[in-house]
Amino acid sequence: MFIFGILIIVVMFIFRSAYKVKPEDMRIEDKLKVRTFVTLGASVLGGIMIIGSLLRIVPAGSVGVQVLFGKVLTKSTLSEGLNIVNPFITLEIMTVRTQAYTMSIATEEGQRYGDDAITSLTKDGLEIAMDLTVWFHLDSPEAAIVFQKIGKDYVAKIVRPAARTAIRNTTVKYNAVEIYSEKREEVQTEINKQLEQDLDGRGIVLEKVLLRNIKLPAKVKNAIEAKLEAEQDAQKMEFVLLKEIKEADRKKIEAGGIAAAQRIIAQSLIGERGRAYLSWKYLENLKNLYQSPNNTIVIAPYDKSFIPLLQIK
Repeated sequence: MFIFGILIIVVMFIFRSAYKVKPEDMRIEDKLKVRTFVTLGASVLGGIMIIGSLLRIVPAGSVGVQVLFGKVLTKSTLSEGLNIVNPFITLEIMTVRTQAYTMSIATEEGQRYGDDAITSLTKDGLEIAMDLTVWFHLDSPEAAIVFQKIGKDYVAKIVRPAARTAIRNTTVKYNAVEIYSEKREEVQTEINKQLEQDLDGRGIVLEKVLLRNIKLPAKVKNAIEAKLEAEQDAQKMEFVLLKEIKEADRKKIEAGGIAAAQRIIAQSLIGERGRAYLSWKYLENLKNLYQSPNNTIVIAPYDKSFIPLLQIK
């Protein structure tokens, strides 16, 4: 654009020098208007193109890497916004926002079509498949170095291989059951630590590694599920046993209370006091029977003191 602007200005001067207006020319006013119009138009157009070639806009969340005749200006990275640059600069835009690279068993979920899960061997020699997402971003001051030494495809060249290597180097330290259950968080932290070391010094900042899914061999998964089910059954039986023990204790306490009550009642029925109470209770029952609406004949044996003929000791 800068060159075209210069060419337009040069052509304008050539035109002015060639298109001369003399006092004796016919229609001199029309020629002056043409000369003025061409001069003004060429000047404005050429000026716009020259100024436009000096101004570059870097999008938000990005940096601009300047390349001058094939040479990367590693110390002149442009920040986002409007910048004034050398008109002969080629500007390469690189994002510094957080990026997510996913390797998944799901066909259309990861960056690559198809099953892109990471297959790795564990300490006990089993093969497991893992879904992984890596959060990272490009280090702004190092963007020019990354472009110079790696290129804009640094994700495929660096991030992906480093992530897969870190996972395989980590899973080989653990058994499959440990990775699947109690040490999953520890495995994720170990992968994050190793990948951070691998990316150090390459202009790529690791934010976090997300271990999203682990697929075990069918026989191992079935064994783990059977073990978990057995543990749940054992816990259930412990609860039932504890409940039965508490119920037995309750019944024992209840039986002791009933026995104590019976002893107290038995003691209260001994002697004259007990005989008087039974006589009163006997008469009360006869009264209730007498007041009953049913036509009932009740024959109750008793002695002269209205004591029911019961064996009382």
